[in-house]
Amino acid sequence: MSAPASFDHTLTTRLEITRLPPDLVRSATGLPTATLHEAGRKIGALPSAIKPVASHFRFAGSALTAHSPPGDNLWLHRALDVSQSGDVLVVFCSGAYEHGYWGEIMSTMAQVRGLAGLVIDACVRDGVLLGEIGFPVFARGLCIQGTGKDFGATGWINHPVTLGDVVVCAGDLLVGDSDGVVAIPASRAAEVVAAAQAREADEAAILKRLQAGESTMAIYGFDKPRHV
Repeated sequence: MSAPASFDHTLTTRLEITRLPPDLVRSATGLPTATLHEAGRKIGALPSAIKPVASHFRFAGSALTAHSPPGDNLWLHRALDVSQSGDVLVVFCSGAYEHGYWGEIMSTMAQVRGLAGLVIDACVRDGVLLGEIGFPVFARGLCIQGTGKDFGATGWINHPVTLGDVVVCAGDLLVGDSDGVVAIPASRAAEVVAAAQAREADEAAILKRLQAGESTMAIYGFDKPRHV
């Protein structure tokens, strides 16, 4: 059955989502993604192909999710239109990576609206300009191939999306840095941030011991016999 000429996008758009407390997001901002992943017992690592377009990009915020039809970015515009300051737009493009779904225009709007960042499981364009604008964009790479705007195609906003093997729900904690992106379920965000802070303190103490001449074998007890 062919799609209707025009689809009512409000049918699959959720506007009321629960966002994380600002102080929790601020605490997460300075924590490395790898530390959060480990502190959460190895959860939430998004595909390693998703990297910052500019190496200095980093962000933390609550997820606003969008599921876009392949090769089409109309739903990204719609998601931007309902976004709020501090949101991280998390986009799944139905596995169609080879399009430039995002560029200078959309980054400018996102920056003006105060969004924290974009995570897209696909490509973007205008790489140099995105770096100059400074709005954090994390993507699989750069691609000049254009997108369409099919008003009859179905998409979703603030419904769960799957990136790699990680399910991201609206309101989850998303953190990105030069190593990649981690997604922490909102229900565990406070616990994982606290554990990550403790882990950072432990690692700082270990670094001091290493600088004093100790070895990792001794610090971690790897030099002690193991009984199988």
